[in-house]
Amino acid sequence: MIRFVTDGEEKSKIAEKILGDLPEWFGLPDSTAEYVRESGKMPFWAYCENGAAVGFIALKETSPYTAEIYVMGVRKTFHRRGIGRELFRAFYGYAKKHGYEFLQVKTVDAGHYEEYDRTRMFYEKMGFRKLETFPTLWDEWNPCLVMVMAVR
Repeated sequence: MIRFVTDGEEKSKIAEKILGDLPEWFGLPDSTAEYVRESGKMPFWAYCENGAAVGFIALKETSPYTAEIYVMGVRKTFHRRGIGRELFRAFYGYAKKHGYEFLQVKTVDAGHYEEYDRTRMFYEKMGFRKLETFPTLWDEWNPCLVMVMAVR
C-alpha cells in the first residue's frame, strides 16, 4: 500500500489532491502551492488504496545529518486508520538507510488550533519531542513549533 513515487509531476498531483481535502490544515493558498510544488522535488511516499493515493509524506534534507517531514497529509475520511504511522515508518526507514541522524518536523505550537493539537500529538506518539517554538517565524497567529527526534 505504500509506494515510493519518483515522478515529480505525479508527486505534485498527489500532494495537490490530498492537501485540497485538508483546508483546516492547508488553508493558505500560497503556502499550499509551495508545498505542492516543492514536494515534487523530494523523496516522496504515497499510501494507496484501490489504486488511489489517500496519503503522502515528503522528505526534505535540511542538513547532511537531518531530514525533515516537509509535508504530510492523509485525506480526512482516512484519518485514524494507521496510514500516517505507515507513511512515517517508510520515511523513517529511508532516513535511517541514508544515514540521517536526526528528524525534524514543524507544526503549530500547542493550544492554538484543535487540528494542530491533534497533529502535534501524532508526532509525539511517533517519538518527536519539542525543541523550540518560534512565535513569529510564520505569523503571530501561527507560532512555529519545531519538533525533533534521533534516528536509532
